[in-house]
Amino acid sequence: MSSGLFVTLEGIEGAGKSTIARALQAELEGRGWPVLLTREPGGTPVAEALRTVLLERAEERISPVAETLLMFAARAVHLENAIRPALAAGRCVICDRFTDASFAYQGAGRGVSATLIDELAREVHADLWPQRTLLLDLPVASGLTRARARASTPDRFEAEQTDFFERVRTAYLERAARDPERIRVIDASRDVEAVTADAVAALRDLAPKRGAR
Repeated sequence: MSSGLFVTLEGIEGAGKSTIARALQAELEGRGWPVLLTREPGGTPVAEALRTVLLERAEERISPVAETLLMFAARAVHLENAIRPALAAGRCVICDRFTDASFAYQGAGRGVSATLIDELAREVHADLWPQRTLLLDLPVASGLTRARARASTPDRFEAEQTDFFERVRTAYLERAARDPERIRVIDASRDVEAVTADAVAALRDLAPKRGAR
């Protein structure tokens, strides 16, 4: 069995996932864990190319099913070429989004069948789920205000309407309620220091100092 640790961050736009991911990287490296900080879609050259396709607001429409398939194509490449090798080497992988995002965004947000998403997840990573997922939760209006303040040109997802993100947030919270051991909900509406402290505390049982395991 891998000696690595797989942690994911989830949440709507503006939740502060990138900031908290960097803070967790610093904390875990201080505990002696080598860390791979990565993101989805993306994380490898091919997956980053697919990210560009998925986020760019081009004239050609991408249907919800096509979007889902592209997400899982990027995920399959990311897993094979980055995440699995890092875990096998005993590293901690901190990933900004994973398959929970597909259930929230493509499933609840776009209306794609949960059955299709389940089937794709089984095919791509049936044997591998995060050991801990931190759901950074905040009201949609607050998240969108943050996200749009930092983005000069919103991407395909940031440009969606409020009701889309309400569906996404609800789906995230429903998944957390069904799997509270893996998915820990953190109030992301507070200052970054408080959010970081809760995020670090949520990993304490999984990531003691190396050498104390």
